[in-house]
Amino acid sequence: MEARRAACRSGVLLLLLLAAILAAAASASSIGDKCAACKAVAAELEIGISSEKPRNHLDLRNRLNSKGQREGKVIDYRVSELRVVELLDDLCDKMQDYTLQKLESGEKGWVKVEDWNSFKTEKKAAARAHSKNLSTFCGRLLEDTEDELAEWIKSSSAESGNVSRALCEDISKHCLSTSATTEIDDEL
Repeated sequence: MEARRAACRSGVLLLLLLAAILAAAASASSIGDKCAACKAVAAELEIGISSEKPRNHLDLRNRLNSKGQREGKVIDYRVSELRVVELLDDLCDKMQDYTLQKLESGEKGWVKVEDWNSFKTEKKAAARAHSKNLSTFCGRLLEDTEDELAEWIKSSSAESGNVSRALCEDISKHCLSTSATTEIDDEL
């Protein structure tokens, strides 16, 4: 009798594990248009870059030499790791404010939700699921592109206006550039 219960428990655990694996796989592939999702992440990052306040250089001179003068480096905030961390730190959490909606053009697109209470109860759950999927996509996107994106942010080209192109075309390759397609066509 005890062996039967143990076998039943292990069978139930195996089914739960299989269900968790299938749910993770479904969530990972639930973003159909990775280009549009990447552009939504880039738009939120661009908001962060454009709303940055001017910051002083980071003074890392914390040691005194034999003459009593401070030694160390002074780092420009715009090229610092601190700037990268502050821009990317809660970016994926902010993506939970977005959902997939039908646009006026008839296509679906990612839009920022101002008021979640404006959704009907049955549609709110689906909208929340889309927002969580986008947040998960954002996490994977940043994980896959972290080093290149950090270098891009620290470079002088990290200005608002070209974030989408840099992140979605140049770094992650989720969107094919029309200029790159044109160049390939011209070579043929």
